[in-house]
Order: sequence, then C-alpha cells, then structure tokens
Amino acid sequence: MTTVIRVTKEFSFEMAHALWNYDGPCRNVHGHSYKLYVTLSGVPVNDTQNPKNGMVIDFTDLKSIVKEKIINVFDHAVTVSGSYDKKRLDAFKTILGNIIIVDYQPTCENLVSDFASRIRKHLPDSVVLHSLKLYETATSYAEWHASDNE
Repeated sequence: MTTVIRVTKEFSFEMAHALWNYDGPCRNVHGHSYKLYVTLSGVPVNDTQNPKNGMVIDFTDLKSIVKEKIINVFDHAVTVSGSYDKKRLDAFKTILGNIIIVDYQPTCENLVSDFASRIRKHLPDSVVLHSLKLYETATSYAEWHASDNE
C-alpha cells in the first residue's frame, strides 16, 4: 500500500501594497506581515540508499524554492497593479524604490494564486502542491487548493 503524506512549511515576509481603484483605505500604500503556509503531498521516499529516505521532500529544498521564487521577490517590496496610470507608476518607482508591478489587483486572494503558479513550476515531479494559505493579517487569510484549480 502506498501512503500519501502532506507536509507543510511556514514562511514569513513583509510586504506593502496599494489597491488600485479600491473604495476603502487599502487604496493607500500600506504594509502587512504575511505568513505563507505551503503544503505539498507525495509518497515518502522508500529507499534506504537514498539520503532522502522517508521524506516527501527535504524541507531545505522546499525552503530554497519558496525563498527564491516568493520571499526574495516580495519581501520588503511594494506590490501594485499595472492598471495605475504611467505617471503614478513612475512616482511609485521613484519614491518607494523596491516596487513590483503585477498584472492583477494585489489582494491576498490574487497573491496566493500567483504564488501557487510560481511555486508549482519548480517542484520535483514526485510531489504535488496541495495548498497554500496566505495570512495578510493575524485573522485574515486566503487559501489556494490544487483540487479547486485542476
């Protein structure tokens, strides 16, 4: 019998964003302390000669992928939609420095979807991205599940 196991690793980063054309205070540049939970599923390696024996994935390998594709990109950055006019985008770049312009509204919901896409491409074939949970505040989060997006 093959046993599928889920493993989860938590990551933290700081990021600011502004919501274009939003009708509330989040239209202004503001920041959050994000927490990202990455859950993978797979069958643990069953090979006593393999140094990864008993693992679905080495947490160090998962950390490297998420650090390179998410943390190093978004940590201490300001993320805004490319829907802003050129003048505003140029001002953001000049004033704020580390700015990321995305082709979507940078809500928690859209960020978690983007992160799933960025992570999925770089996982070993033996594991599947099961879900992501992105906390924007201590009490608010968005989830992405592979089963909902196949």
